[in-house]
Amino acid sequence: MSTYDVIIIGAGAAGLMCAIEAGKRGRSVLLIEGNDAVGAKIRISGGGRCNFTNRIVGAEHFTSANPHFAKSALSRFTPGDMIELIGKHRIPYHEKKLGQLFCDGRATAVIDMLLHECRSANVHIMLKTHVTEILPGQPFTVRRRREAYESSAVVIATGGLSVSKLGATDFGYRVARQVGLNIVTTRPGLVPLTFRGPILKLCQQLSGVSLEACVSTGDVEFHENILFTHRGMSGPSILQISSYWEPGKAIRINLLPGINVLPLLLNERSRRVEMQTILSQYLPERFVKAWLDLYGGSKPMNQWSLEAIQKVARTAHDWELIPSGTEGYEKAEVTAGGVDTRELSSRTMETKQVKGLYFVGEVVDVTGWLGGFNFQWAWASGFAAGQAI
Repeated sequence: MSTYDVIIIGAGAAGLMCAIEAGKRGRSVLLIEGNDAVGAKIRISGGGRCNFTNRIVGAEHFTSANPHFAKSALSRFTPGDMIELIGKHRIPYHEKKLGQLFCDGRATAVIDMLLHECRSANVHIMLKTHVTEILPGQPFTVRRRREAYESSAVVIATGGLSVSKLGATDFGYRVARQVGLNIVTTRPGLVPLTFRGPILKLCQQLSGVSLEACVSTGDVEFHENILFTHRGMSGPSILQISSYWEPGKAIRINLLPGINVLPLLLNERSRRVEMQTILSQYLPERFVKAWLDLYGGSKPMNQWSLEAIQKVARTAHDWELIPSGTEGYEKAEVTAGGVDTRELSSRTMETKQVKGLYFVGEVVDVTGWLGGFNFQWAWASGFAAGQAI
C-alpha cells in the first residue's frame, strides 16, 4: 500500500493550489482527479480566458452562513499574490470592468502554470481515478477499486454540484456527512432565473436582448447587464442576485438607473409622439415595444392618462417580478451552501472533529460574486490548507 503525507481529492483550482503549497514544503503529495485532465472549470471559465481573480477582494464579496469565515484565508493569499504568480510565468493579462482580471490568451495558460508548479513541487497526479471510500484514522485509508493509499492528511477539493458535464458530484458532501459534519443546504448559485406566464412570454420575445439595469432583492443590489433568454433572464446582474434570491420572493429591476423618467414623460404629455419613441432613447427599442405591451401597448402621449403615465414611470424604476425558479445546477456557475464553516478552522481549513481532514474550495459554504471571486477563494483556501498540512 502506497503512503503519502497528504492525499488531495480533486484537481481543480483549490486542489492544485493546495498540492503546490504542500509539495513546496516537502510533503509527499498525491493529487487524485476523476477527469482525464486537471482544471476542468479553469479551462472553460471567463469564456475560455479565465477570470483568475479580482483586484479588490473582501469578505463582503462572498455569501456564507458565517460571513466572517473567509477573512483569514483571503488575507493570507491575496489577489496580489495571484498576480505575482501569473507574472512569474509571464502570462499576459488584462483588466475588464469592476476589477476583473482575465488572461489575454487562453485559460490553458493558467492550467499549464499550475502543472509546472506541481512538477516543481514533486506532486504526483493521478487522473481518471475515482475514489470509492475514505476511511478516517491515523493514517487515513483512501480506496479506489482494488487499490488503497494511506496518508496522515486528506484534503477534499471536489467542488460542488454545478456543471455536471465537467464531472461534478456530491462526493465531498458525502464524506462530510460520513464524519458527522453539518452541511448548509446547497443550491445553484450565479444561475439564470426562470419565469412563468406573461413574463416568460415577454422574455421569449426578447431572447438575446441585453440592457443595463439595477437588480435587487432585499437590501442587496447589483448594477450590471441583464439578458433575456427563452426561459427567463440571465446576464451579470441576474446571476449575481440569484445567489441572494429566495424562492417565492420578488426581485426588483430598475430599468433606468440614474434617470428620472417621469418628468421626461410628463413633458411630452400634450404631444402626439409615441411613448415607445421616448423610452427608446434610453432602452433598446425591441425591449420597449414588448414591455409596453404589458401596459396596453404604445400610443401617442396625449392618449395616456396621468395615472397610466405614473404607473409606467414607477414600474420602469421598480419592476417587481417573482421568478418561478432557476435553471439549476447545470447552468449554475457555482454551488452555494456546502460544508458548514463552523466545522472548520478558518486558518487551516481542517475539520475540528477529525484531525487531518480538510475541505477547500467550492465544497465549503463560501460562495463568491461573479468576477473572479470564486477563483480567489479557491486559491486562498487551497493555500491555507497547503500551508498547514
